[in-house]
Amino acid sequence: MKLCRWGKNGFEKPGMIDSQGMLRDLSGLVAQIDQDAISPKGLARLRKIRPESLPLIKTEPRFGVPYVGISKFVAIGLNYSDHAAEAGMPIPSEPVVFMKATTSINGPNDDIVQPKNSTKLDWEVELGVVIGAPARYVPVEKALEHVAGYTIVNDVSERAFQLATSQWDKGKGCDTFGPIGPWLVTTDEIKDPQNLEMWLDVNSDRMQTGNTKTMIFSVAQIVSHVSHYMTLLPGDIITTGTPPGVGMGMKPPRFLQPGDVVTLGIQGLGEQRQKVVAYAGK
Repeated sequence: MKLCRWGKNGFEKPGMIDSQGMLRDLSGLVAQIDQDAISPKGLARLRKIRPESLPLIKTEPRFGVPYVGISKFVAIGLNYSDHAAEAGMPIPSEPVVFMKATTSINGPNDDIVQPKNSTKLDWEVELGVVIGAPARYVPVEKALEHVAGYTIVNDVSERAFQLATSQWDKGKGCDTFGPIGPWLVTTDEIKDPQNLEMWLDVNSDRMQTGNTKTMIFSVAQIVSHVSHYMTLLPGDIITTGTPPGVGMGMKPPRFLQPGDVVTLGIQGLGEQRQKVVAYAGK
């Protein structure tokens, strides 16, 4: 299934994408795509619904974050060997875990706001893993049983903020730095999360091309590892690292400016599109 939320920011309705890629209105049957809806029991109920039986949305509305109830936004750094090389950092011996603030969460096509004093605004296309069942001390071989599905994340980063200290969070958690969506694609449609093509363009110039098969640590290894240090709850999301081609790694480096447009996608998970705008406050 492909689950989504659509409509004006703060007033999104639940939706489902049919086999032809058309948006269907799920609000007559489900109040919200939330932790209960993406739990194993909730997904089993939703699978009984035939998308083509739902009202067709003929307009092109805004997509919101595809579900609500994210208590933790966990991120993994340097999880592609060639990206670690372009960043000038050693290949990690275990997953590098940091957190993105939940206030960074943004719709998949909403604007990216360049923060005050930002000089090195960067992009990162990443596979997002959505937890569907509580995970605590989960072995690798059982880890994917706790996953509800997958989505796209743009791990927007401000490199000057990120690298000012040894802790990355302040360069990763600014408002709008966490676009998620457009859909939550359940695990029955993504049989192998370790073989998905991914790409990112800036102003129609291809910057990133990769495949999740080149991850250093697999989705199963990441979910297991993180579950040994924090309890993962339904709705929690883990974004799993980026392939090479980020602005920081270019020679010379290239960073985002107001007016730039970022488009990105992952095989089977749809596409995102964001425009960069300057911070308008005082």
